[in-house]
Amino acid sequence: MQYRMIAVDLDDTLLDESSKISNRSRLVIREAIDQGIKFVIATGRMYKTSLHYMQEIDPDGDSPLINYHGALVKTAHSKKVLLHRPLSNKLAVAIAGEAESSGLNVSIFIDDTIYVDRESKVSNFYRSLTGIDINVVGSLTRFLSDNGKDPSKMSIISFDGEIEQAEKHFRKKFNGKVIALQSRPYFLEITDRLATKGQTLRWLAGQQGISREEIIAFGDGYNDLDMVRYAGLGVAVANARKEVIEAADLVTTAHNEDGVARVIEKYILNRPA
Repeated sequence: MQYRMIAVDLDDTLLDESSKISNRSRLVIREAIDQGIKFVIATGRMYKTSLHYMQEIDPDGDSPLINYHGALVKTAHSKKVLLHRPLSNKLAVAIAGEAESSGLNVSIFIDDTIYVDRESKVSNFYRSLTGIDINVVGSLTRFLSDNGKDPSKMSIISFDGEIEQAEKHFRKKFNGKVIALQSRPYFLEITDRLATKGQTLRWLAGQQGISREEIIAFGDGYNDLDMVRYAGLGVAVANARKEVIEAADLVTTAHNEDGVARVIEKYILNRPA
């Protein structure tokens, strides 16, 4: 099969345990791009916290990034928004109300900015994780109602063992309207029902005339499942969730062992394993 597109998750897939791209991975991906392969970062991260990785790989290119688990597609150089599938304001207000009534810490992402209702160990954790400013605005239901904007995603973080219960609650409460997935331990991410990596990768590939059989997709987490299943060659890194490994066509080495680079070398660059 002649592959034409590579889609890669960042955290715990392309990035090592220090959140870095290895020299091998960077050089291999650049070589694939130089051969005309379309390269896409597909992550739950914000655009501004993932852009520098694309610029590191392809500093002169204008490749698209899939952010917020599929809610946003935006190019790296021209900063052009190709697709945005946010939560509606009405739905976001309802979600915020449910979270607040349950005492859960919820964050909302609007225009690549994070808003929370109060300072807490969660907001401090976010700052240490992302290195960006967080805006404290009081009641998020009131804030959303007043500004009328549509969030790209909403996140709930809990270190108190409440995530499993919260996931079940929000899936049942907003059945068919949202996607509620754990992106990593303690994180529950809520997006519009159409905002998943797989659905958005399908849209992007269609825009570029690329079939699913011509795509290699890499992932490790629950939010990568439909992308891995959609791609012609769905690849799980060895450290992936059990469900992702079971869904994948191929399992490569772990994220800190150049698993992504190894597959690209073999299936794109045609080098011996």
